[in-house]
Amino acid sequence: MISAEHLVKTYNLGGSIIRALDDVSFEIKDGTMTAITGASGSGKSTLMNVLGCLDQPDSGTYTLGGEDVSKLGKDRLAEIRNRRIGFIFQTFNLLPRMSALENVELPLLYAGRSEAQAAAEAALRTVGLGDRMYHEPNQLSGGQRQRVSIARAIVSNPDIVLADEPTGNLDSKTGVEIMALLKALHEQKRTIIIVTHDPDIAQHCSNELHMRDGQIVERRGT
Repeated sequence: MISAEHLVKTYNLGGSIIRALDDVSFEIKDGTMTAITGASGSGKSTLMNVLGCLDQPDSGTYTLGGEDVSKLGKDRLAEIRNRRIGFIFQTFNLLPRMSALENVELPLLYAGRSEAQAAAEAALRTVGLGDRMYHEPNQLSGGQRQRVSIARAIVSNPDIVLADEPTGNLDSKTGVEIMALLKALHEQKRTIIIVTHDPDIAQHCSNELHMRDGQIVERRGT
């Protein structure tokens, strides 16, 4: 599914060259649940941006589903993000004046798919929000808003679901519920990658890549 070979990404900060990714290589198999962990500044956010086709490496290759996406143009990367990657954000990133249903429909509408409403309704039922479809984000709890975000991430049946600190804005009880939902989605053979600084969240994943100073320094699982 995912193969990264010798990824390098550098930034020039005040005349100093920062190697945010320093020769990073790994593979993530289909249907696995993987945590990318590390402290602030370790490189995990940069790696997440590369995996999500939000940024490109300076060198190295990133292969997603057999296609090398590391050198593609912006339009093709946008198409891949829309069709093959589902995003879950710490801050939910929901449009405030749209209902839960309308928020979940958006990726399909951008892709020009005609079955957007039916697919969005099914996704919301999957995450337990069948009775909240027409509520706007300010009418939902934090946990419910994250469920809408998860429904939006899975509505297009993407190759991978990429979650950035998915429990970071939630209390501990709600965080446990969201992780249980992500594990249930994983049991449906979905490939899930969670970027987190929280070791307790990482323990929910069968695989872990731990980063420090732009490198993977520890690996757990397959």
